[in-house]
Amino acid sequence: MSSSVAVLSEQSQLRAVLSPLRRRILLLLREPDSATGLARRLGLTRQKLNYHLRALEEAGLVELVEERPRRGFVERIMRASAKSFVIGPEGAGIHELATTGDRMASDTLLASAARTLSDVSILRERADAAGKHLLTMSIEGEVVFPSPLAAKSFAEEVARAVAKIAEHHAAGGKGRKYRFTSGLHPVITKTPVEARVDSVPVRKRRRKG
Repeated sequence: MSSSVAVLSEQSQLRAVLSPLRRRILLLLREPDSATGLARRLGLTRQKLNYHLRALEEAGLVELVEERPRRGFVERIMRASAKSFVIGPEGAGIHELATTGDRMASDTLLASAARTLSDVSILRERADAAGKHLLTMSIEGEVVFPSPLAAKSFAEEVARAVAKIAEHHAAGGKGRKYRFTSGLHPVITKTPVEARVDSVPVRKRRRKG
């Protein structure tokens, strides 16, 4: 398998994975299998399975492992070209979101997160190919704010602290450049069902009651 994570940015790749069935095929092909084996596992005809398998192969999402002679035909053993696939910010159009530079805007956070996901995936693949270790760091925690104003004040204080620390550790512009990202968002506390109930307009709920 060529990489652990592949970033999808081309439209042909994005179209190839739109189908839930094809995403299921990619998941199963983390371990090599043939069209016959996949068809059996998914309850499909071999012809239908081959159609989707060809589309994934043309998009570069699956690759040939080996060919095995069978009675009257050659069985092709395929596998996914990566263990996991992520949609890059270019493919999703997310890179165009952050245009205002507003650190309190959700679009800015989405664009930053998408870029981080894409960049780290690419860098890890290159490091693996070169037999090197990729130096990364992550910090995560939870904090409670009594109001949105308090959250904004916290963000500004963190930004000032990070700028001060970065200036202290600066190496005069020499050495490897690293990007530091930090985000803040509410913690998910509701199930999808609870969230859907809350999204129903108040008037509609009153009418039903």
